[in-house]
Amino acid sequence: MKKLNIIFMLLIVPICTMAQERLTLDECLELAKSHNKRIEASNFQIESAKYEKRATLSNYFPTVALTGGSLYSTAEGTLGMEGGLLPVVGMDGLPTGAGAFFPGIDINYRVDWVYSAGVQFKQPIFMGGKIIAGHKMGKLGESIALQSHRLTESEVIFETAQAYANVVRASEMCKVATAYNGLLVELKRTVDKAFERGIKSHNDVLKVEVKLNESELNLRRAENALRLATMNLCHYIGYTLTTQIEVDNNIFIPHYNNANADISLRPEVQLLSQKSEFMRQKVNMAKGEILPEIGLIGQYGYINGAQLNGSKLFNDWNFAVGVQLSIPIFNLSSHAKYRSAQMQYRQSQAEESEKLELMTLEVTQAINNLDEAAYELHLAESGRQSATENLRVSSSQYTVGKESLTDYLEAQTLWLQSEQVFVDAKVNQYLRFLDYKKKSGLLN
Repeated sequence: MKKLNIIFMLLIVPICTMAQERLTLDECLELAKSHNKRIEASNFQIESAKYEKRATLSNYFPTVALTGGSLYSTAEGTLGMEGGLLPVVGMDGLPTGAGAFFPGIDINYRVDWVYSAGVQFKQPIFMGGKIIAGHKMGKLGESIALQSHRLTESEVIFETAQAYANVVRASEMCKVATAYNGLLVELKRTVDKAFERGIKSHNDVLKVEVKLNESELNLRRAENALRLATMNLCHYIGYTLTTQIEVDNNIFIPHYNNANADISLRPEVQLLSQKSEFMRQKVNMAKGEILPEIGLIGQYGYINGAQLNGSKLFNDWNFAVGVQLSIPIFNLSSHAKYRSAQMQYRQSQAEESEKLELMTLEVTQAINNLDEAAYELHLAESGRQSATENLRVSSSQYTVGKESLTDYLEAQTLWLQSEQVFVDAKVNQYLRFLDYKKKSGLLN
């Protein structure tokens, strides 16, 4: 038909919606990352982990505190010793026979109120390895938070790219449905004129009307699918669901000849390794509970209180320093915690080994799916070309009366199916590529 080429031009003109804003994939990804609540939460997790690391680092340094207290006691008493002559010993250690007078002692003491105030510092010297293990756990905690952020970001990118691809799919399907509907509208006009002239039967008119009704229903479904897909994309990029947007339908289909089953860049691999090391440091932390601890203690302060023969015994500033040693002798709880930490570390190693194997299987399957998707697209493109040529020939044959209406309608249906299969194959290949990049840790 003469207007067939004009109708095919509809395939490259967006006709399903009138969009107010056109967005590329990169713009959608940036919007999604800036508005996603999971990414925002992971940022707070990273900041929290940084402060936790600082807290563990501070354990290397002394702690300083102001101390003070008061004590009241009714304790009192007398310490006395009678006087008399004391023997005198000579240089040779033998008594000289002479004596020395000792007047005796009579001491009265009373505790009453005792006040104290000062500055105290404690410097750990050896804490059974708990400080070193704790600092390493703090650094691992920050690294784990960073890898968790990477994982969250890759999931957001993957989900947003999927939503974007679904909009492209729906938009392309809408174009195909519009073009197919245009073919039937033009055919209906031609058949109606032929019927009016008595060339075509009423049955032919009915056949075209049935196909046209189906086409209009499919067009309505395609428009609704596009509307829903657009709303879903708006949800991911932080727009209101009713925002009118349009996307760039040129999905990038990359070359992936170097696809391999390497999973070393996946954030999950880094997380497993760091969590296993975290559990190992937890073992060292528990072990420190059953080892000796040594610390340096110093204090400078004022003390006032206690009476000796009616006079204050303490009423001055003083400095004190000492070394504190603690050696655990019997503590079943600490030993049980140490054994529990060992079992948790072995559990994390076993889980790491299993999950690494599963991730290797996942990326291998993703590579296979990617290869199959490429072949599927190749077949779909070949089928599309054949169906387009078949429609062109059928249109020419029908125009000159060498082909029946039924055959021409069938050619149109085959063209529609081939276009739909091609759109699906193109989008599916892109989605398979996204899946491969995610499974190999290359998505972000």
